[in-house]
Amino acid sequence: MPVKPLTALNKAISSRVIVELRAGREFRGVLDGFDLHLNLVLKNSEEIIDGEIVSRADSIIVRGDNVIYISP
Repeated sequence: MPVKPLTALNKAISSRVIVELRAGREFRGVLDGFDLHLNLVLKNSEEIIDGEIVSRADSIIVRGDNVIYISP
């Protein structure tokens, strides 16, 4: 039986996820929260561009409009 996207995200809270954004950007971190617009809060995150880590942050907010996919 298929799992609804928001249910899958809710189960991924406190787990490491990969978030791909437009323009080839990617974030890896622990999913701390989200809203219905898919705005995400990630803890202990790394920003990755073209396969290389370019920055790290304790906490970031990713705007849902830019999200291509979220992978647990």
